[in-house]
Amino acid sequence: MNSDNTKNYYDDFSNWYEKERHHGYHAMLDRLELDILLPLARDRDVLEVGCGTGLIMRGLEETAGRITGLDISRGMLREARERGFEVVEGNAEQLPFDDESFDLVYSYKVLAHVPDIVKAMKEMGRVLRPGGHLVAEFYNALSLRHVAKRIGKPGKISSDRTEAEVFTRWDTPRQVMGYIPHGFSFEGWRGVRVFTPVAMVHNLPVLGSIMRHAEGWAVDSPVARFGGFLVAVCKKS
Repeated sequence: MNSDNTKNYYDDFSNWYEKERHHGYHAMLDRLELDILLPLARDRDVLEVGCGTGLIMRGLEETAGRITGLDISRGMLREARERGFEVVEGNAEQLPFDDESFDLVYSYKVLAHVPDIVKAMKEMGRVLRPGGHLVAEFYNALSLRHVAKRIGKPGKISSDRTEAEVFTRWDTPRQVMGYIPHGFSFEGWRGVRVFTPVAMVHNLPVLGSIMRHAEGWAVDSPVARFGGFLVAVCKKS
């Protein structure tokens, strides 16, 4: 998929992106991911790489000192601007920011779709100040989510597009460790969606409640490295 097609894919996705994001499974994911960031973002200059419509930034705006978002999709950026956020168009492999511009750089559900992941991670490291944190999420090859994706059909992202139309990489924790830029210390894994086999279980009254509690416990636990969304927390020396 070339750059123009990728932009078109995410522009189409922007119309559906928040369709189910405000309740159930997707709201749980956002809450768990936000909780990882909040302790690191207080009074800091923060960059989200792949900000989408600004949902995670919205959760940080009362904590962070300044928040900037970047996305490849003009459709996504339009929604984020309407929320009042400072956002710019660009891609993770060539960030349009000066060296050492931010105290926290994070990316959720984006890096798995970036072909040159090593370059993207170096770019995020470049724009971080010394002592700053890099929070990078990957799709985990050692997870129930990966098994479910291999068995099931590609999910729809618009009326005529599916997830199969975009480049997607699945990494093991060992592979992710190889992407961490030189000069960074690895502080640990956070695991989002460790136990959930399919999203629909969160719609079930009793089982859904049990799963939400289990997923909340699992984020920072010995089983975190099996999260379907595998988050590496790193600090710049």
